[in-house]
Amino acid sequence: MQRRRFDRLIIEISLALSRNLSRYPLWLTFKELGMDPEYLTREAVIEFCDEHLADFLARLGHTLPPRRIRRLRRAVARFDPALPTPYERMARI
Repeated sequence: MQRRRFDRLIIEISLALSRNLSRYPLWLTFKELGMDPEYLTREAVIEFCDEHLADFLARLGHTLPPRRIRRLRRAVARFDPALPTPYERMARI
C-alpha cells in the first residue's frame, strides 16, 4: 500500500515539470537517504519535498520555482493511499 506514495510522488513531480521523469533516479535517491521507497510514510515524503527535492531536481538538470514545490508538497501530503484515485475509479467502470 505504501508504494503508492512513491508512485504518487513521481507523478506529481512529472506533472510539475510538465515532462515524464524516470522512476529509477528517484528510487535510488530514496535509497541513498536511507528510506525504503516501498514503505514511505507521509512524513518521509513531506521531508523529501522540504529538504531534498530541489537538490534531486538540480542533479537531473531541472528546477522548480518555490511556489510549484509548495504546491507539489501539498498535493503529496494530501494523498491518502487507502483511497482510490479518480483514474483507478474510472478504470473499474
